[in-house]
Parts: sequence; structure tokens; C-alpha cells
Amino acid sequence: MCANVIVAEDDEKQAELVRRYLEHEGHAVTVVGDGLAALDEVRHKDKEPDLLVLDVMMERADGLDVLRVLRAEGRELPVLMLTARTTEDDLLLGLDLGADDYMTKPYSPRELMARVRTLLRRTRRTPDAPPATGATGATGATDEVLSVGALRVDPVRYEVWVDGAYVECTPGEFRILAAMAAEPERVFSRQRLLEELHGFDRYISNRTVDVHIMNLRKKIEPAPRKPTRLLTVFGVGYKLTDPAAKRAPRASA
Repeated sequence: MCANVIVAEDDEKQAELVRRYLEHEGHAVTVVGDGLAALDEVRHKDKEPDLLVLDVMMERADGLDVLRVLRAEGRELPVLMLTARTTEDDLLLGLDLGADDYMTKPYSPRELMARVRTLLRRTRRTPDAPPATGATGATGATDEVLSVGALRVDPVRYEVWVDGAYVECTPGEFRILAAMAAEPERVFSRQRLLEELHGFDRYISNRTVDVHIMNLRKKIEPAPRKPTRLLTVFGVGYKLTDPAAKRAPRASA
């Protein structure tokens, strides 16, 4: 698929390397060298770009500030962040601000292209209708669609639906949700969820899992501060449940 990609990177050699790899895969690439230029490029495009590859440490406005402004403006374009910062707080802040994915420097250009393909597959489609539930019942579906009440997770199409509404998830969020949807009511420890994120990035921890859970609740819960689907099991971890099943009245004897 051909996509319009903006690369915001102040290191000219890094920017040229990323540009060459993206163009080799057939994408149209615009390179800018600082944060304010990245904002101008996104705002003045006739059509919103398909992807922003955004370095964190740049002059005039760093990548985190750029991301903060874009999300405050209601722009939902996918953002893949590149960072030389390896502290956990920096990485968690990027996720919390709305980054769809991140990579820490130094990185493999081939892995970067794989991340780009994943993001574009997830975002460049027309979500017209939720996937149908298969004949296997509430906790499983044909064609590999996973169903937990009104929640649908499609690992093949990389789609999530809640109450008939399409939900955008980052790759890390999707991995966690798909694992839990495959085994509803099972309590997943943080360590078990970390295993689902293995290979997603070299810098992951229990706090990374907690941030993903917090962001997922904002997307799939009617009241994120009072979750009914994605529950905390104190001292153990998290589980995914069907709130309607808990509300259903018991059959009389």
C-alpha cells in the first residue's frame, strides 16, 4: 500500500535512511527537521497524512510537544515515535499522550518498516460494520473473532469493536486485549501480559502494562474510572469480563 508519510527527524543521516527505506516500500515521504515544521506540514496538507514518524528530541518543539498539540487539536493520524531516551518515564509519557507505537534508538530499519506496515494495516481501512459473532458462542467465534459480551476482537483484521462502535488501539493495547479476549474471566498477571508485549520493545515493565490498561479502559469502558469490563484483581493482575453476564438474573429453580 502506498501511504503519505511525514518524517520529523533533525539528524539528517537518520532522516535520509528512513526516507530511503520508506520510498523503497512505495510510500510518498516528506522530511522535516524540527517540531514546528512537523506541525506546519500536518496542518497544511490538503489531506491528513497517513503516518507521522516523529523523533522525540528536536529543536523548536520536541516530539512530545508536537504529539500533545496534535492530539489536543483532535488529529488522529498514527504517530510512531523515535527516541534516544531510554528511561521508562519518557516512554510511558509518549504512550499516555497518544503515540501509537515507539522505537528506541539505535533501531533496525527493517524492524521500523515492519512497525510502519503494522500501523498502516490497522489504520488504512474503512470500518463499516462490526465483525459478526460466530457460532461458537460468547467466548469464541468462527474466523478467529473473539467475543466477550459486546466486545469484539478480530486478530486477523486487527480490529476492535465495542457496542457496535469501532475502536482504535495501538499495537501494544491490541496484543493485551486479544490475549485477554481469548480467555475471558481468566486473571492475567502483569508478568503474563508482559510476555504478550515481548518483542514489542526492549524497554517494558509492569508500569508499561498499567499504562496500556489505563488507555484501554478509556476506549472500551463507559466510565473508565469505574470499569466493568477490564477489571483489576488486586494483588494479582487484570481480567476481561462480560458486564452483561454479571447483571443477568439467575433462572428460578
